[in-house]
Amino acid sequence: MSFWAGTRSGATSAQLEHVVHAIRHTPIIDNHAHPLLKPEARGKYPLLSITTEASGDAIDDSLTSLAHLRAVRQLSAILKCQPTWEAVVAAIELRRIEDEDAWVAECLDGIETILVDDGLDNEDEVYSYSEHDDYTRSQCKRIVRIEQVIATIIKRQLEANAEEAADAQEVYSKVLNEFEAHIKEAIEDEEVVGFKSVICYRTGLDIAPFVDHNAAIEAFRGIMASGETFKRLEHKPLNDMIVHRTAELIRRSSSRLKKPIQFHTGLGDNDITLAKSSPSHMQAFIRVHQEVPIVLLHASYPYTRDAGYLACVYPNVYTDIGEIFPFLSRDGQETAVRQALELCPWSKIVWSTDGHWFPETYLLAIVQIREVLETVICDYVRKGELGWKAAIQLVRDILFNTNNKLYHLGLEFSELEGGVANDLSDDKYRTDLELFQFFLKGRELPDFVRIYWNDLTAQPRMRLIPFRRFMSLLEEGKPTSISITKASLGLLQNDHIVRGGTATGVYELHPDLSSLKAGPIRGHVSMHGQFREQNGARVEFCPRSLLERAVEFGAAQGLTFLLGFEIEFMLLKRLDTGPNKFGAGIGDGHAWSVSRAFADQRVSDLLRDMVGELDDMGIYVEQLHAESGNGQFELVLPALPPIEAVDTLLHAREVMSALATNAGYRMTLHPKPFGIKDAGNSCHAHLSISSPPGSKPEVYESFYAGILRHLRGILAFAYSNPASYERMVDSGWSGGRWVAWGTQNRETALRKIEGSHWEIKTLDGMANPYLAMGAYLLAGITGALAKEKLVWGDCEDDPVNLTGNDRKELNITDMLPATFDEAMEALKNDEILTELLGPELVERYIAVKEGELKLLEEMEEDERRQWIMERY
Repeated sequence: MSFWAGTRSGATSAQLEHVVHAIRHTPIIDNHAHPLLKPEARGKYPLLSITTEASGDAIDDSLTSLAHLRAVRQLSAILKCQPTWEAVVAAIELRRIEDEDAWVAECLDGIETILVDDGLDNEDEVYSYSEHDDYTRSQCKRIVRIEQVIATIIKRQLEANAEEAADAQEVYSKVLNEFEAHIKEAIEDEEVVGFKSVICYRTGLDIAPFVDHNAAIEAFRGIMASGETFKRLEHKPLNDMIVHRTAELIRRSSSRLKKPIQFHTGLGDNDITLAKSSPSHMQAFIRVHQEVPIVLLHASYPYTRDAGYLACVYPNVYTDIGEIFPFLSRDGQETAVRQALELCPWSKIVWSTDGHWFPETYLLAIVQIREVLETVICDYVRKGELGWKAAIQLVRDILFNTNNKLYHLGLEFSELEGGVANDLSDDKYRTDLELFQFFLKGRELPDFVRIYWNDLTAQPRMRLIPFRRFMSLLEEGKPTSISITKASLGLLQNDHIVRGGTATGVYELHPDLSSLKAGPIRGHVSMHGQFREQNGARVEFCPRSLLERAVEFGAAQGLTFLLGFEIEFMLLKRLDTGPNKFGAGIGDGHAWSVSRAFADQRVSDLLRDMVGELDDMGIYVEQLHAESGNGQFELVLPALPPIEAVDTLLHAREVMSALATNAGYRMTLHPKPFGIKDAGNSCHAHLSISSPPGSKPEVYESFYAGILRHLRGILAFAYSNPASYERMVDSGWSGGRWVAWGTQNRETALRKIEGSHWEIKTLDGMANPYLAMGAYLLAGITGALAKEKLVWGDCEDDPVNLTGNDRKELNITDMLPATFDEAMEALKNDEILTELLGPELVERYIAVKEGELKLLEEMEEDERRQWIMERY
């Protein structure tokens, strides 16, 4: 029997694609939103409010919230502008000027109908609920806010009785009778599909289990006696009375189909008392009115589990998971959705945008709910906790069916046309078990599974898991992540923790099975991992996550990339005597591309084995040739998407190093293994924009202009060790010492080859390639977005041979850092690059490098060279 026969697994990739399709194509019944502002009223309300409940001075602080930053990224991608708040605001204003209706329609695309709570104080400044019909597939309906109804009635009755000494009880009776008449009329009105209470804002959700009319009359008497202009109802007996009365009128209505009452629960602006906003306070009220449908709005955040419990145990209670989109970070949204599903049947969960004032609030909510459902629901399906057909039903119920039934809308379900097409070959739609099974077909079963990470000193570190253990975890649907101390991203090569690092706490190292390769030695298979916090959030110090973020940033702008690396390495003799472990490189009369470098059969066999082993693993070497230094060679890898390219580079190095060791040699990437006169090792990277925009000079030139603009700071990652700067010489085929580019010029930092295909010369084997390429890509993408001008001219000669005037004409005025200290100072001074990479990551990286420098400075020169060659 096959070793995976009879195991439990999640859905196939094709089935997962059906789930994703449902998430992206299910129309939305928006069960709670507010009207859009009329153009003339927009100036009174800040656009900044689209991602925060803050107001006044506090709203400015939202600029540094994760929710705001995510919204900026998403809106900038849709608007095709630079990912800054200022650029987004300008782009929105432009869309309004060009065609406001088209922009609103785009923002509300995918909504079947909106149930509009139009009970706002600024009703003259907003569109009526029916005017929203222009942007939805079906007619919009009303939600009646009962506090607005009672406030209007009280104000009118107080004004009518202001001239006479009216009896409070008599006026109270008039108010109550008029309120009841209004609610009854709304119950019969086909345009009204439900009611809404904001008692949470007024007196809290601790509603008394019965109406105390005597207390209500006394409260009303106090209102009349105050002589103040009435604004809103904030008297607990009266507030409790109107929600009880509304529920009772709904219960008594002749219709079999009872209209729901929505309750604001959880987060809100600073007018709310958060401690009284948990729906758990409503349990007594719910028990009294079990025949009336009750909807707990806004995920009741941060009391989401409370809402899920109430919806689980009371048949008339439903929990809405709106408003947290887009007010929470993505991790917060995913956590809230998971918490709602922990206990609550999905048939009791509904969704709303809570869109208000600005159409962009609807847009962000729609984009983010589909994004989060795709992550959470597909995760349940992959783990086998939810069947794929059930997952489709869940999505349709939450977004459409349950609201359709709950509010008696009678709409027919019809999928949205268009939508985002799925990449049918995308590994993210395959389960980890499927990926592993496919990989193992036809192979001898391994003994161990390696999971790698590359730390901030560019040391490849890994954990070994016995194959049977790893396979069992996959078969049982259990996590395959490994808990790794947080110190792992704050360690030097000697395992000392740098300042800011900590041995307290753990990250979860999640293996990426799409990076699976055989090797690097017999009986082992390997893959790369990414660090995550225990709640699933990205770890800001994780180098692979940085590159992933850069790739996502590019994709959001319509830019995708290919990377190909050249591995320059030197084969060293292992010495049996003396203080040094490694001697000078092997070979006689080495020079670039000379044939005699392959005369030694042992060396030739080793190089053949390297290429052959890599070929067997699916890594197809494009070229291999001798380099200038004694025992130095260059191996050229194929062009691949960025993360796959870096994974491949690191795996190839591991394979090559293992083979060299077993053949009796040491392979080193040391930039200058034997001093300044020897040829140096680099790791040149070929980069091209593979998406169609990349063929346009105005795009790729701005992209590379962005790199040149930040190249001095980027060098702290690309040339990450003092030894790297021994290679930085003029006329040394290493990219020279100037911030410059040139067509087919190998003495410039960037060599243009053809179109968007350029070579990055400033990179070596001591760099963490995830960090370095992440920095290059982020700088380039930002340049493309800003339409950065390529102010540097095409340098056709070695810059050192140019006169000062020649360099000035080409704008070649800045030199690259001459030392690693200077590169780190350039990084510290580059605020834009630091913001792109993340200030926390830059701070941690600098701390690691400062610790590494101190460690190296304590060594003698020969000792330091040997120490580096042992590790790189």
